[in-house]
Amino acid sequence: MLLREWLQDRRAEQRAAAKDKIKAKAVVEREPPPRVVALIERYLPRRVGITMTVLLLIGSCSFGIVKGGHLQDFITAVSDARNALANSAGFRITSVVINGRKQLSQDEILAIGGVSGRSSLLFLDADGVRDKLKANPWIADATVLKLYPGQLMIELTERKAFALWQEAGRLSVIADDGAVLEPYVSRRFLSLPLVVGKGADTQARDFLALLARYPQVNSITKAAIFVGERRWNLRLKDGLDIRLPEQDVGNALAMLSKLDKEDRLFSRDIVAVDMRLPDRLVVQLSEDAAKAREELFKDKKKKKAGDSA
Repeated sequence: MLLREWLQDRRAEQRAAAKDKIKAKAVVEREPPPRVVALIERYLPRRVGITMTVLLLIGSCSFGIVKGGHLQDFITAVSDARNALANSAGFRITSVVINGRKQLSQDEILAIGGVSGRSSLLFLDADGVRDKLKANPWIADATVLKLYPGQLMIELTERKAFALWQEAGRLSVIADDGAVLEPYVSRRFLSLPLVVGKGADTQARDFLALLARYPQVNSITKAAIFVGERRWNLRLKDGLDIRLPEQDVGNALAMLSKLDKEDRLFSRDIVAVDMRLPDRLVVQLSEDAAKAREELFKDKKKKKAGDSA
């Protein structure tokens, strides 16, 4: 009995010794990590792996949003979410005051500035709204003020409709500096002066100011036509064409006014007046007037021939 116990104890000791030997061998045979890995494990802060994983996931999501064309939708969703939080905190825009508007309605101004019913005063970019407003051709300048907790104030300086400009078959409403305000679609601009031709948009202010000094001509002018980007023609309401010189336009207009007052030039049966030559004025008769004048000369010749006989 004692011998059996001794043998069992001896076997147990041998098994334990064998296990320790295997463990020691495994420890000895384990290769040391590479030097780079050892340096990283030694110097990088703890949990950096988790941080890198999170950044990798964020980068992957961002790339997917951009690549899929959903960036604007994502930005809009984030903006709406933060505006909703600000509105619930008491920063909802409850009052809008707009001063200086004449051509644009309040809804049009807010739409141009990107202000909607979801916008909050807290996150509203006043400079961004101002830049959007100034990008509209009707608005020369704008001031945007945020008055907490919920009032938005906008001060506008609008451009004025100055003339209608026709070029390449298109008709537009322009300001006095030549800026195109909008395509001509409204009859409210029908009374504006009409200028035609390339370059007429930027030259119209000075020429129309000069023309206004001669009401005798200005009142019956239908259109001012800029020819070759050098000089002007006038088309009168009855269809008469006035070809003005390139230089001394004021003197030519003064002469036209004088001729009409003294000789009723614009009431005569003519189709064109050419003033381009400095030393003469050329008048083109209408077809009927030319025929009548030709017949008159024939009658005079016959009378002369009869008298000489």
